[in-house]
Amino acid sequence: MHKKLKDLCLILVNLKGPILLHDNARPHVSQMTVQKLNELGCETLPRPPYSPDLFNHLENFLREKKLKTQAAAENAFEEFIDSRIPEFYNTGMEKPVLRLAEMYGIGNFILTKDTLS
Repeated sequence: MHKKLKDLCLILVNLKGPILLHDNARPHVSQMTVQKLNELGCETLPRPPYSPDLFNHLENFLREKKLKTQAAAENAFEEFIDSRIPEFYNTGMEKPVLRLAEMYGIGNFILTKDTLS
């Protein structure tokens, strides 16, 4: 993974330790957490504050449902998953990566299957 990141953008590589991608939830960005990650030599790449690439679709789908039981919720979730074509998930997974590339000023970033594997 480090080699692939190095090939993509030298400024994102920390060969001395792991690179942690996390959201901006309070436990992840608390001063104590950030300090501990720094002590452990972890480089962090925070995500944008709100990334609705997949879940706003799920929220809209579920908004119309009345889910009174756990089984009803599970069935509705499976119905949502089954109702989408594979390209929906591919696009939803690519958007956060491309947004990160833009956020960190990586020009000419192209996401391919080779990039991710």
